[in-house]
Parts: sequence; structure tokens; C-alpha cells
Amino acid sequence: MNQPHASPSVSGALLLFVLWGLLSAPPAPAEENVRRATPLPGKALVFVFRSEREPVPAQVPVLVNLVPIGNLANGTFATATVSPGRTHLRIGDRILTLLSFKAVAGQSYFVQVEAISGVRPVRTRARAVSETEGRRLVAQSRFVGVAPAERVAASRPQRPPAAKTAAPPSRQPSPAAQPATGQPAAAPQISLPPEPGRTSEFALIAYGGAFKMANGNQVIAGLATTYDVNSNSVYGVEAEWRSKVGIAVGAEVFHYENDLVATGIPGARQKVLATMLSGKYYFRLRNWLYPFVGAGVGYAAAAFSDGFTGKTEGVAYQGLAGLEFRFKPIGFYAQYKYLASTTGDPGGQVKVGGSAVLAGISVFF
Repeated sequence: MNQPHASPSVSGALLLFVLWGLLSAPPAPAEENVRRATPLPGKALVFVFRSEREPVPAQVPVLVNLVPIGNLANGTFATATVSPGRTHLRIGDRILTLLSFKAVAGQSYFVQVEAISGVRPVRTRARAVSETEGRRLVAQSRFVGVAPAERVAASRPQRPPAAKTAAPPSRQPSPAAQPATGQPAAAPQISLPPEPGRTSEFALIAYGGAFKMANGNQVIAGLATTYDVNSNSVYGVEAEWRSKVGIAVGAEVFHYENDLVATGIPGARQKVLATMLSGKYYFRLRNWLYPFVGAGVGYAAAAFSDGFTGKTEGVAYQGLAGLEFRFKPIGFYAQYKYLASTTGDPGGQVKVGGSAVLAGISVFF
């Protein structure tokens, strides 16, 4: 009478046993071999894995020495075999994170990628970690690349070692040798290389701001004149060619106007138009932050109007310093400018120089 109830119990136990076996099964052999892989002779192995506390639902493409190795989601990794020497990583799509380190034959390198939560388009940060930490985190990740046959060669049976032959003593210790203490090698130092791809670019900059003349009391056409040194209609346009190493050359037109408040002629006004050629150097602190310094030379023309007519011209010089925030294809520009220029002939000279604080937008082509 109890026999009909025994069969479902046994079947249920078998089903639970099978499910437990499936859930506790080790990773697929191919993926496990990738995790445990060691570099090929004369090569280095790079693991790039993505691990973040607040998962971001986006995939991040990764290139090693301009070769795509995979698109990483949170909890995944990919690998690349590289030759010894400088190795460049390019991470991301629209907003790039660039890393560089010197690879040594026989070493494995681990780079952790994190996507920043709440930022669009997706941005990432990356850092090199020790082999101990890297292998621990990679062991918790899923492989998403295509493993070349040589990367899983460690899983194949090893051939018997060849007969040992005497080798000449090495003059220098191998750079790939591990420390005598058995501690894992330290993470490589990371530096930002020049931006890959294009060697130069063109930028168009438009800006405005405040300008203050350095000389408020002058003699104009034999009349003692006092300026309102705070200018209005302050604006400029600049076209600039930029190289990937930070050097830039540009041409600029800069305009400002000042009232003559004490000339004996009410409403008199001075307009200055300076045409300059400038050279700059941009320091790359971040992928988006570029401080710069520069200098320029050109020509300034001062024209008078509203009852006080005339025009003076002369050589102009300028010094520049500022910041550019680049979020291509546009950027935000902040600059301090000092302009020095004395126009006119001896005996009728007008000093039109001064200093400016300017801000604007740059567009990249």
C-alpha cells in the first residue's frame, strides 16, 4: 500500500541531487583555462576586467594596442597577449579612458575597469592592480573574449623536458624574475599617453568677457583725456591648429570699446581691433582638462568716433594663460589675457593695452 508513495519521493530526491550538481558545477574548462593562463614564452599577458559596486547597464569596448579584445559588462573580463615594451589600453567609446604601461616578457598584468554611475554618455576609470587581487577578481568574472589557442596552451599535457645543457651565466638579472620573497609583482605605473588616432585637429573658439585698460589718463590730439578704463563690447574669435603633443598655433581677432569721459567733446569713444598670431602649449592633466600658456604678436588699430575722429595703429603683444574643458566635439574655455600696444606716431601715441578675463566655447573639427 505504501509503494505508490515511494516513487515520487525517490524521484524528488534524484531531481534535487541533479539540480545541486548543476548549480555547483565548476566553470567551463575553456573559461577556467583562460583564467589560469600564463604568458607565452617571450610575451606578456594582459587581463582587463570590469568590476563595480554600483552596476551600470552598459557595455564598454576595450582595445589593447588598437586591437579590440571585447566589450565588457560588469562582471566580465577579456585578455590580450602582447609583446614586451610599451602597451596602450583604450577603454570606452564616446568618452575614452587611456592607460599605458611597460610590459615585461613572462609577466601577467591586471587592469580593473569601473563605469561611473549616473553619468551619460558612459565614462570609466581604470587602474592597474596586483596579480593577487587581479586573479581573485577575475575568478569571479565571466570571460567574454575569444581565447586564442595559445592562451589555453597551459591546459595541454606538457612534453617531457629536453636534456639540460649548460648555459652561459647571465650578465644581468632577468627583468621578469619574481622577488626572492615570493611576493607578487607590484602593479605597473600608469601614465596617460598621447591621444591615439589623429595626429592633429582644428578648433574654432568664440569668447567674450571683461577688459580693463592699463592707462586711463592720456593726451589725445593735444587734449588731456580720461578714459573709462572698463571696456564694453569685449569679444573675440580664434581659429587654432593643435598637434597631439600639446603645441597649438592660432590666428585671432579681438575687439573692445572705451568711452572718453573727459575730452571736452561729449560722447567721444575709442574702438580697438587687435589681430594676433599666437602660439600655445596645452598640458594634458585629464582626458577632459587642459591648462595652457601662450604668447602672441600682431597689430592693433584704435579708431575714434562721435565728434572725436581719427585712427592710430601699432604693433601689439600678448601673454595668455587659461584652462580648457574638453567634452568633444565641444569644449569650455577660460582665459586670462594681457595685451600691450602703443599705437600712433611719436608725439601722438595712444596706449590701448590692458588685461582681460574671458570665457567661451570651442568647437573641434
